[in-house]
Amino acid sequence: MKHPRPTPDWTQIHTVMLDMDGCLLDLIYDNHLWNDLVPIRYGQARGISAEEARRFLYGHLLGGQRDLNFYCIDFWRRRTQLDIMALHQEMAHFIIYRPGAQAFLHWLGAKEARVLLVTNAHRASLAVKDQHSGLCAEVDRTISSHDFGCVKESAPFWRRLAEAEPFDPAHTLFIDDNQDVLEAAAAFGIAHLRTVRQPDSSRPPQRDLRFPVFDHFAELMDGEAPKGSAGRRT
Repeated sequence: MKHPRPTPDWTQIHTVMLDMDGCLLDLIYDNHLWNDLVPIRYGQARGISAEEARRFLYGHLLGGQRDLNFYCIDFWRRRTQLDIMALHQEMAHFIIYRPGAQAFLHWLGAKEARVLLVTNAHRASLAVKDQHSGLCAEVDRTISSHDFGCVKESAPFWRRLAEAEPFDPAHTLFIDDNQDVLEAAAAFGIAHLRTVRQPDSSRPPQRDLRFPVFDHFAELMDGEAPKGSAGRRT
């Protein structure tokens, strides 16, 4: 599908909402953690193979709509009886920014737009990623779907977000790698939507994307070179 160029009209953007995993941060971390390490450790504890563990833990989720449990650290700790946060730390060397993401955040720091991190990640997971990336200091506010009790893929999330953080959908840019989340944002009326071609640097690019797509955050900066980091406005 052919889309317009990824660079938005920045004169029309008052709020920028950014996903974390697969957007600002490389999804290689989450994919290795949940698809590899958790099944391996669960299988070792139960005397089964990693593949059997993977089918047992995640089989019921295949083809189904994701609910808050899918992203909930407490749910997976109960389900696996593993120290999920210790596994998060074990894989922390995979927590890296996507190409140009940090420079883009610095560039946004000089803009008038309010910058929000909007994620389905559990607050405990967000804390680990922030510890190793300093991401939260680069935005004006962090919002987790767990704050509202519903996922970004759902209409109630966007209503509750608008109540907690008023914004004009017509002047909002939202970037996410999840097409279902983008569909929900579009249904709410967010006018400027972008998606990521390759959320996980270790996997092939996504295909048949339904929204304007980019590879490197430099494509969004309208040819402006990013200036040094001064952190967020005070």
